[in-house]
Amino acid sequence: MDYSHDDAELIRQPIGYWSWAAYKAVVTRTRDALAEIGTTQPQWWTLAQVARADSPKTRDEISRTLRNYLDTGPETMEAEIDATVAHGWTTQTPDGHLLLTPEGSAFFEKAAALQDDLWTERHAGISDDEYLTTMKVLQRFIHNTGGRAWHH
Repeated sequence: MDYSHDDAELIRQPIGYWSWAAYKAVVTRTRDALAEIGTTQPQWWTLAQVARADSPKTRDEISRTLRNYLDTGPETMEAEIDATVAHGWTTQTPDGHLLLTPEGSAFFEKAAALQDDLWTERHAGISDDEYLTTMKVLQRFIHNTGGRAWHH
């Protein structure tokens, strides 16, 4: 791969710009790929929360967990959860729990396979050690600047 600068110049490059550029590239690629199969990223997050839960989660639990992902916000997240119901992928029980429908389970499997493919694409030529170092460095930047990531 050709890098934008030599090593001496890369050390002086602004992390804010390059982390933003990486974010834009990854999120745009992910959202475009999900759109090709007829869903959005927040709908995928919803399906993943429902499908991977040890026990059924309420709509409110899912919304509270996801509303801060990429600054989605509560109104958008509620609308995206509604969309999973409208698509017939989830159903809401009278007590507010969301469950996958058979169609939702099949669609989740399709979307999960796509996410696996995207993971492989993003990680091409990047070792686990390099990825781990990157994650730790990014988290140190967040810590050093007084920021907070969603899981803190």
